[in-house]
Amino acid sequence: MNISNKITLSRIIIIPFFMVFAFPLPGVLGTLIPYSVRCIVSLVLFVIAELSDIADGKIARKLNQVTDFGKFLDPIADKLLVTAALLCVCAERAIYVWPTMIILIREFAVTGLRLVAASKGQVIAAGKLGKLKTGLQTGALTTLLSAKVLGLIYGPLDHIFTICGDVVMALAVVMTVVSGIEYFVKNSGVLKETK
Repeated sequence: MNISNKITLSRIIIIPFFMVFAFPLPGVLGTLIPYSVRCIVSLVLFVIAELSDIADGKIARKLNQVTDFGKFLDPIADKLLVTAALLCVCAERAIYVWPTMIILIREFAVTGLRLVAASKGQVIAAGKLGKLKTGLQTGALTTLLSAKVLGLIYGPLDHIFTICGDVVMALAVVMTVVSGIEYFVKNSGVLKETK
C-alpha cells in the first residue's frame, strides 16, 4: 500500500473519532465531555480529514502512485466523512434532512454504478463536477461546523456562518444532482447488458 492510500485510509480511521465528538452523547456520557470541547474537537478532526483528502491526491500524482485501489478508496472515504458530517448537522437542525437525503441518494446511485463497472473490470474515477460537488459539500459542512465553534466565542457569528453554510449547502445540492446526472450519462454503457 503506497503513502497516498495510507493517507486515504487514515481519513476513514478519523471518522469514528469525529463522530464521537460531533454527535450528542446519550445520558450521562453527554455530561462527560463539555459541549464547547466537542464542537472544537469535531471541527478540528473534520478539517484534518479534509486536508488529508487534498494531500492524498497531490501525493499520488506527484509520486506517480495513482492506483485503481486509490481511485476506489478515495471516493468511499469522502462519502463516509460527508455522510457523518451531514448526519451531525441534521442532529442540530431538521432543515438539513432534505439536502442529506438528496446527497445520499446520489451517492448510493453512483456507488452502485461504480460497483457494476467494477464487476466488468472498469474503474470510474471521480470527474471534475464530482470533485466540485465534494468541495461544495465539505465547504458547507466546514462552515456549519465552524458556526457552532464561533457561536461559543461570539453568538451572532453563529447566525452569520449558518446562513453562509446554508447558501453553500444549496449550491452543493444543485451540484450533487448535476454531477450525478453526468456520471450516469457518461457511463451509461456500463449498465448495458452484454451477450
